[in-house]
Amino acid sequence: MDNAAAASRLIDILGIDTEPVAVFLLGSGSPPPTSSLRNVTSHRYCQLLMRARHGESVALAPEELACPAAAAAFGFRPLPEGLATGKGLVGLGIVEDPGTGRRMFEGMPRLEPGRVTLIVATPLSAVSAIPDVIIVEGPPEALMWLALADLNVAGGERRRGDTAVLQATCVDATIIPHIEQRLNYSLGCYGCREATDLGPHESVLGFPGGGSNRCSRR
Repeated sequence: MDNAAAASRLIDILGIDTEPVAVFLLGSGSPPPTSSLRNVTSHRYCQLLMRARHGESVALAPEELACPAAAAAFGFRPLPEGLATGKGLVGLGIVEDPGTGRRMFEGMPRLEPGRVTLIVATPLSAVSAIPDVIIVEGPPEALMWLALADLNVAGGERRRGDTAVLQATCVDATIIPHIEQRLNYSLGCYGCREATDLGPHESVLGFPGGGSNRCSRR
């Protein structure tokens, strides 16, 4: 089944209103999956996904990733001191104790610095190449059926969700599936809910697309 047919079937079976998103984590010299890309500036990663789920094919260079936490997760820039110490999360009202925030970032899965030079997000139906990760945003019940399908493929082995209730799209739905080569789901986070149109009735899930390992892992 090609990507367009797979995307159409996912939308039909799950009853979701937006496109499954194909994510490509490209290293130096790796060709983009399509020539019909719009290079965006000053975007968060979750905003890149928002545009792709609504039909756009977009690309984001490391220097244009506006979220410092996501930039650190993708290996683009070191984590700012305010976040690394946890004090920044206290200021945002996410945690009460800086130590809690510090521990959240210490446990953050991340990619090796410098290995990704371009992030591409497109509707799954818009590309023929196999993506690194496929991301679906939608109602919990729709994501439940995807997780159940994954459980069936695994022969009944229990599925697990890994989250710090932070970095839901960049870490939970992209980097963990890519590094660990497994499905992961998240309830969302303050950042993606504040910066995108992810609704209170929606959540996010990511799973490996089966593409070649275009970037080194941590």
